[in-house]
Amino acid sequence: MTTSRTPLHPLPAGLAASEEPAYRVALLFHASKVYDREVIAGIGSYVNHTRVAWDLFLEEDFRFRLDGIEEWAGDGIIADFDDPEVCKSLSGMKLPIVAVGGSYEDEAQYPDGIAYVATDNRLLVEQAWEHLVESGLNQFACYSLPESPLNRWAQEREGVFRRLMDRFHLPCRIHRGLATSAPTWNGAVHQLMDWLQALPKPIGIIAVTDARARQLLQACIMAGITVPEEVAIVGIDNDTLGQHLTRIPLTSVSQGTQEMGRIAARMLHQMLAGGRLQTTRTLVPPRGIQKRESSRREVPHGPRVMRALQYIRQYACQGIKTEQVAAYLRLSRSSIEACFRKELGRTVHDEIMAYKLARAKALLEETPMSTAEVAQVAGFGTIQYLNTVFIRELGCTPGAYRTATRAQASAKAKPP
Repeated sequence: MTTSRTPLHPLPAGLAASEEPAYRVALLFHASKVYDREVIAGIGSYVNHTRVAWDLFLEEDFRFRLDGIEEWAGDGIIADFDDPEVCKSLSGMKLPIVAVGGSYEDEAQYPDGIAYVATDNRLLVEQAWEHLVESGLNQFACYSLPESPLNRWAQEREGVFRRLMDRFHLPCRIHRGLATSAPTWNGAVHQLMDWLQALPKPIGIIAVTDARARQLLQACIMAGITVPEEVAIVGIDNDTLGQHLTRIPLTSVSQGTQEMGRIAARMLHQMLAGGRLQTTRTLVPPRGIQKRESSRREVPHGPRVMRALQYIRQYACQGIKTEQVAAYLRLSRSSIEACFRKELGRTVHDEIMAYKLARAKALLEETPMSTAEVAQVAGFGTIQYLNTVFIRELGCTPGAYRTATRAQASAKAKPP
């Protein structure tokens, strides 16, 4: 969907663009938040570089008041639509408006008919997770915020984490904790310590903000949990000011906030000048991940091999081959094979086969599945192929393996 608006102050005939009249633009943001400050910085960058004639309105105490905003005699607005009160207050206004906020899986979460610039919540969480995988981890958790209309973006990041865990068949561990406030602080920290102590180790935790990541760091220190050896932590925001508040430098994913501000300003500029927007929704990817001590672990293998192993663990039994692993890593087959031979001393095919064999053995030991069912579930396809692999690798058929292991288990269970 695109929008086209008539400028409130159309340029008189023959007036050059550099002589366009000044527009009054309101910036409705919580400038005490690092996210909002960076967006504002991006808007300022656009204004300064293009030299547009804008008179910017931003309340000095950073606690903007929305009462009466509909009567504001301005020309345009750029606003933080993650705040539901802002969205509600601006919904009936006829001024050109550009919304800034989070991206959502559900299309209904976006404001109807309003230009929107979004941070890509999916990529933020995926970049954090991929970094933890490359750090050698295969257990993960998410530290979020209590469910609230103000925290829709946090719940969206939770949802991305949940879908990742479902996709790779991993346990989904999410802790929302309590809202940060003086009366609840002590209880919140002890609740967080209890959760951390109950988690399997080592584990990687994605915090939905750097503020939540700093709480994790403090709770780990208080609980005697080593970071990053037992718990590796990744935040989101790359709050450089907050880095001075932690004993351990925090790994964090940088949002493309300044780029969001520049894009929002450019969109509003087009709307004020009567231009037609090519699109009314723009998704801005993260700027990247800043790797620091909170996640720098000594790992046995390089990042390519670690990501390949993670992929193989999840898809080996679905019949993947070396070519698919290479495609996942965006490498040639020869390149990934060279990595595996150098670091593991075996081929990608060997690793896939080893995982499938381990899965088949577990199914034979722990379930009543028939041999044909085991062959299907473990990714061998046919009983004949399963038999061939078992005889080659273990020197017996699947049926003989099941009989022998169950006899051993029964013997161990008998009292002396």
